[in-house]
Amino acid sequence: MNKHDTRPHEMAEPAPADQNTGEEPKKAAPPNKTGMSGSQWLRMALEVGPLVVFFLVNAKAAAWFDVADKASIFYATGAFMVATVISLSASYILHRQIPMMPLVTGGFVLVFGGLTLFLQDDQFIKLKPTLTNVLFAAGLLGGLAFGKASMKYLFDGAFRLTEEGWRTLTLRWGLFFLFLALLNEVIWRNFSTDFWVSFKVFGIMPITMVFALAQLPVVSRHQLEENGEEPAREPAE
Repeated sequence: MNKHDTRPHEMAEPAPADQNTGEEPKKAAPPNKTGMSGSQWLRMALEVGPLVVFFLVNAKAAAWFDVADKASIFYATGAFMVATVISLSASYILHRQIPMMPLVTGGFVLVFGGLTLFLQDDQFIKLKPTLTNVLFAAGLLGGLAFGKASMKYLFDGAFRLTEEGWRTLTLRWGLFFLFLALLNEVIWRNFSTDFWVSFKVFGIMPITMVFALAQLPVVSRHQLEENGEEPAREPAE
């Protein structure tokens, strides 16, 4: 040992610098405990935001604008249309594209919302979810009848599944959209307008989230390996 060397030998060595930049390597960011990235939360907020605006304006329009309770749905519909346009525009600005399903839904909101305001008939905005869900169901189940699993083209960027997995998801989501269409018809034809608006936010959304979570075993079971091969199946006992 060199007697002139006074450095403590117990100290930890500094992290090696990057040979190309000369800088110390950055520490890896801690995992996201929520399981969702910031962009996913933002996208969810953009999709849910118009519905929240629809609910709030319908609940408060009578007090805010001093109108009859029956007129609240028309103020809510106008606010819903404006919020939908803002949401789609923000999605395009942030991601330079608009996902197909929000785009189709937004188009229906503008068309049937416009008919609701022009004709002063709230049945059009109440029919919008029924027709939208029937359209989605027809696209998924119709494509499946011709051997095309349409879910693959809608969510291929998020999942890499086997063909059997895509067919299973397509069938299940197609039937689920039919269920939502039937449920919307039952609610708006048998309950008050305020109840229908509330159910769109506090009923349809939780039901859809629960159904989506219930499909995770299918996604896990049919997930492709990193090399693109199908997962190995355990032999039957």
